[in-house]
Amino acid sequence: MQYFSNQDINKLNKLFRINLINSSTGYKPANLIVTHSPESETNVAVFSSVVHLGSDPALLGFTIRPTTVPRHTYTNIRATGEYSINHVHKNILADAHHTSAKYPAGVSEFSKTDLQEEYKADFSVPFVAGAPVQIAMKYIEEYHIKANDVILMVGEIQGIYLAENLLHDDGLIDIAKAEVATVTGLDAYSVPQCIDERFTYQRPNDK
Repeated sequence: MQYFSNQDINKLNKLFRINLINSSTGYKPANLIVTHSPESETNVAVFSSVVHLGSDPALLGFTIRPTTVPRHTYTNIRATGEYSINHVHKNILADAHHTSAKYPAGVSEFSKTDLQEEYKADFSVPFVAGAPVQIAMKYIEEYHIKANDVILMVGEIQGIYLAENLLHDDGLIDIAKAEVATVTGLDAYSVPQCIDERFTYQRPNDK
């Protein structure tokens, strides 16, 4: 096996190091987070850091890189307290990835891609039209991670919209059936398939 010590990693070319460490965790969820400014200017950006934090209350988190440069997603969430999380699927990979480009404030990535806004009910932030899983979120709190100056954003789920025929009887969302994408590193996308078998809740001495 190849081996990289901590000292080796610190000496690597920056881009190589970013790709190596980003991909070392394996597949990550690919999500589009939509926000809007107080002036209702929309922003959509791809994130690979969305994580489940708990089900009661229903909390999700994601990380924001250091705010030493403009982070429109962060600024908008702090200003309005609302955002939506939308699963990236196979048919929108190129447009989803393009939202990582650094457009100036006031320029919506919706206007630079074929992604479409979709408003629902009384939620002020749009969703990404066609996303098989769309989640309405409310900002709860944030934590500054001092080690590398990133911010963990914590939000509570306000509502979940699912495409038809994705929900199992026990509540599992069949994201493989919806051809939901994952990302490895910064730019390697995959569309995983679910194995036919599911495993039961495990107790000591189960086999």
